[in-house]
Amino acid sequence: MSNDKGSVAADRPANAAVALKYDGTKAPTISASGTDELAEEIVRIAREHGVPLYENAELAGILSRLELNDEIPETLYRVIAEILAFAFNLQGKTPDDAHPSA
Repeated sequence: MSNDKGSVAADRPANAAVALKYDGTKAPTISASGTDELAEEIVRIAREHGVPLYENAELAGILSRLELNDEIPETLYRVIAEILAFAFNLQGKTPDDAHPSA
């Protein structure tokens, strides 16, 4: 996982894992994606770095079809925003903390 201002990993309920990166300036992007052993490694690294995990098989399936560094589709903005807000809250932050300092 990167050390970006906001990251979240969708846990692998259906043997898939997807990691998202959010820098506060554009839509979140796919920073890692994989199945089986690679999915396990993504989850392991996320846990090791304290990246919050969110388990949703349907969402992980949709996101796993995207390429690395692709922005999430506009149709998923609301659900991803809710997940990121939840992840920030778990870390005692707000999404505003992802915006670069002026």
